Amino acid sequence: MSKQEALKPQDVAVALRLAQMPDSSYFQLGNDLSMSPSTAHESVERLQLAGLLRPDSRQVNRHFLMEFLEHGVKYMFPAKLHARVRGVPTAHSGPPLANEFISDETIVWPHANGTAVGQAMTPLHKKAAELANNCPSVYELLTLVDAIRIGRVRERAAAIDMIKERLVPAA
Repeated sequence: MSKQEALKPQDVAVALRLAQMPDSSYFQLGNDLSMSPSTAHESVERLQLAGLLRPDSRQVNRHFLMEFLEHGVKYMFPAKLHARVRGVPTAHSGPPLANEFISDETIVWPHANGTAVGQAMTPLHKKAAELANNCPSVYELLTLVDAIRIGRVRERAAAIDMIKERLVPAA
């Protein structure tokens, strides 16, 4: 009997990148997201199995991805805050929500070269903090996903709207 395949947290980053650049090769995906091409390939296979990518392609099913982000990501990958550390801002503290909400507490992905100090949040992708420099568009999307995972109602609603603006083509 084979084991049940399940999405891994880094698969969210792969799906977001593919939504932006559907023709990305595994090498390009790996390079953009600081992962090996084989890890990118495995993510694509899990995303296809979950229905977040169209069968036998790397084309994102945007409707299903948005449904997963809105209703499933916070349950599949629950967020937990940890001690204060230096890191890279995320959730309501990261772009683009930092300009929309005022908060007493900064939330960061731990990173020695981070620009902020705040409560640590484990990122969905272990190299997420590096995306601020390597792939800013995915960095912003992941901060919005973190706002969905940990934010209050207004923050979640704003994050969902901003993700839709970036991922769903205008009709």
